[in-house]
Amino acid sequence: MYKKITARELADKQDSDDDSYTVIDTRPEDSYEAWRVPGAKNIPFGPAETIDEDKREAVDEIVQGGKIITICGKGATSSALAAELDTNGYDDVAVVKGGMRDWNSLYETTRVDTENDDLLIVQFQRRAKGCLSYLIGELSTGEAVVVDPTRHIDQYVTRAAEEGLEIMRVLDTHIHADHISGGHTLAAKLNVPYHLGEHATEREIDYEFEPMADGDTISVGELKVEVLHAPGHTSEMVTYRIDDEAVLTGDALFLDSIGRTELEFGEDEAEKGARMQYETLHDTLLELPDDLLVLPGHVTVNNDGTYENGSPGELIGAALAEVHASLSLIDLDEEGFVKRMIENIPAKPDNYETIISINQGGESVDSSRDATMLETGANNCAA
Repeated sequence: MYKKITARELADKQDSDDDSYTVIDTRPEDSYEAWRVPGAKNIPFGPAETIDEDKREAVDEIVQGGKIITICGKGATSSALAAELDTNGYDDVAVVKGGMRDWNSLYETTRVDTENDDLLIVQFQRRAKGCLSYLIGELSTGEAVVVDPTRHIDQYVTRAAEEGLEIMRVLDTHIHADHISGGHTLAAKLNVPYHLGEHATEREIDYEFEPMADGDTISVGELKVEVLHAPGHTSEMVTYRIDDEAVLTGDALFLDSIGRTELEFGEDEAEKGARMQYETLHDTLLELPDDLLVLPGHVTVNNDGTYENGSPGELIGAALAEVHASLSLIDLDEEGFVKRMIENIPAKPDNYETIISINQGGESVDSSRDATMLETGANNCAA
């Protein structure tokens, strides 16, 4: 009988460099090519399909006698293949319960090293989508804020409690387009203020929030979090400077790219966003100290499921000078920068218009399963 394993168990196998198994993804080829578990091989398989000679040869060529783990979108066709493999004499077969749906909800956390021993920064990594969020706290006073939480909000409350912290505020850097924010929900659950940049008042937000202007500061105990208006990816984008330790750049600046500029403005006004982005980079972010740690809102997840920079569970962050040196795009003149931004527009995030509407409060999502379907795929927020 084939076994069932969780998405977490599969992640632990991958992180331990266990090479005794092969992951077989049974989804259609286009779904597999768009987004998959690292190292997975594709053998499309239908729920009513059986293993014929061609399928058996394909499996044998891939697995070379090793262990097999099957995965699909929700666990249906992968279970069908696992059952067929078991019936046909394959001894060590497992299926990932919940499939890519559960893989999409896995998180890793890492604690950021800081010069200030009283400062706690925890980075939450949504493994499959590459969304990054943060818990910022001062240990001596027990006060904390959460920045850019995803919809899986309980993890922030749990980690804060484990660290002896109380979440006093919830902050979003902007209206997200690739995933459903948990910011407003978390703030409401805890009965604490929820913050966005002040220009969010121009975006028809259908819920209450406390706007923050460029130069405003938020106190976390004795710790000061400075708000820096950073438009470009969106008009209301803000970044958060954490004393002289770090800057949470949201989608204004990633380690390997910058935020795309047409999701809010549309392709007809992409130039407007690109010029905003150029000004944000050169007049705001690059004016910060070179040794400030850049903690972005996303890590790029390649189609094969690997990270462009780093690995799950490792800190996604680098000194500002290092990030600048790695991005030739930043050093283009303004016209060259704008041309590059508007002529090389990547594929848009799946369901981005619906997700933006949900994050503005204009639409709602009925269930966790519906939310998971909307969020399927990597983030695609980089230019």
